[in-house]
Amino acid sequence: MKNTLNAIWAVAFLHLPLDVLALEPGAAVLVTPLIKTTHSWDGQPIVYPAGQAEITGMSIEIAPGAETGWHRHPVPSFAVVLQGTLEVKLKDGRVKRLQAGEALIEVVNTDHVGRNVGDIPVKLVLFYASVVGQALTTQEKP
Repeated sequence: MKNTLNAIWAVAFLHLPLDVLALEPGAAVLVTPLIKTTHSWDGQPIVYPAGQAEITGMSIEIAPGAETGWHRHPVPSFAVVLQGTLEVKLKDGRVKRLQAGEALIEVVNTDHVGRNVGDIPVKLVLFYASVVGQALTTQEKP
């Protein structure tokens, strides 16, 4: 849990404006950018929803061989894999494979499935940029 909290703080710290990152000389702080983009991994532009902004962060764990089921997000989201190997697949066959330490801007309004293709649990932190009262995920109906 401590590692998860440290990762969450690290991700939040990376989203601060550069002038906030001004450090005193000699400070022992290492900043490693994870990702900066204007598009999700499928090439679509990131568009924030209108309304009262709400950020939601969560920790997710996927067992070896397990998957999320087909689903979609109506809002932008950002994930960092902390452990394991995650494969995200779109209905058109495109696949994105992520290892520990890698970040992903999720697809918006596009069905996809996340699958643990490794032999240890996938652990990731995920942040959604939504509006108050908006659903973050909808499962595909059978």
